[in-house]
Amino acid sequence: MQPVLLAAGLSDIDFETLIRLSRSPGERLRMTDLAAQTGLSTSGVTRVVDRLERDGLIARVACPTDRRASYATLTEAGRDRLATVLPLHLSDIDTCFTGLLAEEELESFLAILRRIRDVVRPCATAGATESRSQDQGESRAPGESRSPVHP
Repeated sequence: MQPVLLAAGLSDIDFETLIRLSRSPGERLRMTDLAAQTGLSTSGVTRVVDRLERDGLIARVACPTDRRASYATLTEAGRDRLATVLPLHLSDIDTCFTGLLAEEELESFLAILRRIRDVVRPCATAGATESRSQDQGESRAPGESRSPVHP
């Protein structure tokens, strides 16, 4: 576990879950899509969601059109925790990895990582309805570092 995440009371999978929700349309994902994106089984993602829900970082919301489905949704407390942890996490990534590369090297490196991700974890963007270009980092949120959290 990374010291920044440990200090924030988050495991690696907790952090990944929060990040994936924050980057999803409406800051929510169907539980099945969250499982696919994280590579967890449905029971594994249920345990993570249960823990994060107990901590108030996410909430479960019933799907209005399918009684069998539910969404994991980021809460205000989850956004606040990410706002605290993310800059430190990105700084660590920049110091140890991406900051060592020139801009064009970084772009090539990220393109390669995404190509590998798409083969190894084809469901890594399951449930994302926004354009593929945003997933590829061509559009960044205001104040977002050039360092990716997860390619």
